[in-house]
Amino acid sequence: MKKYHLFHWLTAIMLIIFLAGCQSGQSSNEPKKGDTPEQVKVYTVKDDTGKEVSFKKAPETVISLQPSNTEILFAIGAGDKVIGATEYDNYPEQASKIERVSDSVTINTEKIIALKPDIVIAYTIGDENALKPIEDAGIPVFVIQSASSFEDVYGDIQQISEVMGVKEKGEELITNIRTHINDIENKLKNIEKPKRVYFEISPSPDIYSTGKNTFQQEILQTAGVENIFGNQEGWIKVSEETVIKLNPEIIATTVDYIEGPVAEIKARKGWETIEAIKKDRVYQLDSDIMSRPGPRIAEAVELVAKMAYPEYFK
Repeated sequence: MKKYHLFHWLTAIMLIIFLAGCQSGQSSNEPKKGDTPEQVKVYTVKDDTGKEVSFKKAPETVISLQPSNTEILFAIGAGDKVIGATEYDNYPEQASKIERVSDSVTINTEKIIALKPDIVIAYTIGDENALKPIEDAGIPVFVIQSASSFEDVYGDIQQISEVMGVKEKGEELITNIRTHINDIENKLKNIEKPKRVYFEISPSPDIYSTGKNTFQQEILQTAGVENIFGNQEGWIKVSEETVIKLNPEIIATTVDYIEGPVAEIKARKGWETIEAIKKDRVYQLDSDIMSRPGPRIAEAVELVAKMAYPEYFK
């Protein structure tokens, strides 16, 4: 999951067409002139808990409980339908103006119920019991599992675009992301030896990095760099001595909640011997882009690739 400071990391869309039962070829959920209510077809979309959520028409009002899903909604042209979001929803800029209904960990169920959305797009990490009062109030809840890979992101986009009745826009978005990533990979195809990178997501004294089977690891791999902790699993608490011993060529940090994170890394005792420090190759990367499994994953790959191999992007 995305990291809003370390603690939030760890705990914390088919032009309006029918989905299931869409064989008739109709391109709208709205009844045509002369249709009776019985002729308006219901479509269903399965969420990540296996539950099928049914819709008589595309939702007009949505509450999103995860910033990456909010970004997906905006990217497929449904951002104007979002009436509730989390405190960390800040992209695109319009998202910052949406009513806050969660801090990404605690959900304000009373406010959500009062807003009466057509659908709540939730996620699987957190207190699942918090969603029950919302469902008991008759508000549909569609659960998205937090993505841990690019394929998961594409799946999220597909699901959300189907929920919102804009499946074709979701497919177009996925194609554009894949194309962007392919373009980056083509620029890097002649790299002979990957740069060795230490990726820090939490600073001293409790230093954390990322290992295999994480979203960030796929970003690093796709950008053509070698994660010095890539042989370890998940989120890893690391020691300063280990980083010194592994001697990375580049250090990247997404820490943005302390003053001067790059300077703090450079000033650590004993780290002056690390090649990345000696060659002044310590960089701060945008935490939101690097941590949100959403439509900006290609931008994340490009950030890392440009950091490590600027000569290929001139």
